[in-house]
Amino acid sequence: MKFGVLVFPGSNCDHDTQNVIADVARQPVTFLWHDSDDLQGVDAVLVPGGFAYGDYLRTGAIARFAPVMESVKKFADAGGLVLGICNGFQILTESGLLPGALMRNAGLKYICKQVHLRCETSNSPFTSLLAKGEVLQMPIGHMEGNYFCEPDELHRLESEDRIAFRYSTPAGELTAEANPNGSLSNIAGILNAGRNVLGMMPHPDRSSEQLLGSADGWKIFASMVEALATK
Repeated sequence: MKFGVLVFPGSNCDHDTQNVIADVARQPVTFLWHDSDDLQGVDAVLVPGGFAYGDYLRTGAIARFAPVMESVKKFADAGGLVLGICNGFQILTESGLLPGALMRNAGLKYICKQVHLRCETSNSPFTSLLAKGEVLQMPIGHMEGNYFCEPDELHRLESEDRIAFRYSTPAGELTAEANPNGSLSNIAGILNAGRNVLGMMPHPDRSSEQLLGSADGWKIFASMVEALATK
């Protein structure tokens, strides 16, 4: 199997993400430049965090037009695995690969801290090694992490079991206090209709080794490796 990590001008978590695949998962991984439409035969695409194109206009608004994203769309439409983390999640919503939008945090401040999130479904190639209701600890670092969608879209996400993660207390309770950015229904991550695209604001790339304070994020990458190995 082979992973690809997108690199945009302003990406700053591309090497974090590459490190997880190369040094923790010990799988082949390559960087994919934003200005190329060649995905180099990868089996999974990782869209890392950062500030693609400086977040000008709004987060992900320019990155959606990058040549590589046309290839990513075709790849996802064909069933390829795509994981968007933080800015990557924002890019996936702007590109139409995921519904909704990421707005300014409710407090209008940049937030960088550890949070807890509850796994809402194990029925995906990103969460198959997690139990529904399992609580993970991961860091966030964003200014625009406030997820929003229209009521009918929220109903669709809930009825189709496409909410992957919600912000919670360490005990798994969904409270306003546990919601760091005001996200609708405490949403921290969602899946597309085909369940092969995941976008999430917390950083599994920064929490895949215990040295970083938590290794909970590793379970997401491990799930992807297992899904690709058994494909």
